[in-house]
Amino acid sequence: MDLYLIIIIAGYCLVSGFGYWLDYLNLVHLGKFGAVIPEEFEGHIDQDLLVKTSAYNIENARFGFVSSIFNNAAVLTFMLVLLNIYNNWIKSLDLFFIASGIVFFLLMTYAETLISMPFSLYHTFRIENRYGFNTMTFRLWIIDALKSLAVSTILLALLVSAGLYIIQKSPDLWWLWLWSFFLFFSIVMMYVAPYVIEPLFHKFSPIGDESLESDIRGLMEKAGIKVSRVFKVDASRRTRHTNAYFTGIGRVKRIVLYDTLLETMDREEILAVLAHEAGHWKKKHLLKHLVTSEVFALVILYIAWHVLKNDMLSGIFHLTNGTFFSEAVLLGFVASILAFPLGPVFNYISRRHEEEADRYSYEMTGSGEGMTGALVKLSTDNLSNLHPHPLYALFHYSHPPVLQRIRAIKGFSRADSPD
Repeated sequence: MDLYLIIIIAGYCLVSGFGYWLDYLNLVHLGKFGAVIPEEFEGHIDQDLLVKTSAYNIENARFGFVSSIFNNAAVLTFMLVLLNIYNNWIKSLDLFFIASGIVFFLLMTYAETLISMPFSLYHTFRIENRYGFNTMTFRLWIIDALKSLAVSTILLALLVSAGLYIIQKSPDLWWLWLWSFFLFFSIVMMYVAPYVIEPLFHKFSPIGDESLESDIRGLMEKAGIKVSRVFKVDASRRTRHTNAYFTGIGRVKRIVLYDTLLETMDREEILAVLAHEAGHWKKKHLLKHLVTSEVFALVILYIAWHVLKNDMLSGIFHLTNGTFFSEAVLLGFVASILAFPLGPVFNYISRRHEEEADRYSYEMTGSGEGMTGALVKLSTDNLSNLHPHPLYALFHYSHPPVLQRIRAIKGFSRADSPD
């Protein structure tokens, strides 16, 4: 086995092993502090709920470990053995360039979906059922899976066709044109998805509370955001987890509230959550994320153009008839290893944005009680780990741990109060 291949495999195993070590640290930390009721949660959580929370997080961690081991073994087997066989078979079909690419990537997607199905079924109908979250029937799960497969087939075929056409027509500048196309496509999807894709899976209806809707519109107007509609989505058909989000782009937004959230939170808490979301728009977090992601994507595509101009990766992985598609897959595999250290960086930026949005929510509502109440309910209702290990949170949390958020919000009030 060549030295470069040994280094790549060792790097993949090292990254995976580090992830498992983080999981272990988090579980040990949960075992040490999981029975402690934080002051902020007194009166909202008892020992029975803490035991249930710990059990839920431990079972999810164990399930994640097993599924990750299987996934890593499957990835290595595919990269080291099956990719060569699969690539030669695609090449033997003697299709033209774009058609070969569509078949290559679609069949890979179908295989990945098929392999992941047993894990998805177990998590949904065993773990989520056991802890009272799943409300989905098996029939609905199948319907959702078929719809998702149909949507992903259409979108993937479109992206692959357009991408390979660009590569074929502009061999020297495809990295720039491909980046431009993906940027345009992602912006278009921000407009299209709420009206075309999301209604395929969920039913949207008015929230049915004119007073609450009036308060929401008033809050958004205060933030300088024009709201076109305020919707309730039938999330309870699938889960008892709670959420709320904005859709749309530009100054006009749609607000979508889970019906489960409307059932569990009071008016002050709902308004605080939406003020938090408004904070992301007012602080231009989406724009900053988009700019950062696109700059990063442009650099990656430029590097990819250089790497894919030769058969270096095919040589390292001993492919007998390397193609552009197989090289792209190998490049993605190597890139996932090299990009691992960037995870904490992007998570840190995301956590800073969440802190800014929490501050904005406090300033908009004039109180931190609504947001802290919402965070307590979100954590207890979703059986969230109240005591994540700091190193685990550094690598995996895009939001600050809930206790850190609540204490920061209470600090806003203390800082603003007169001496």
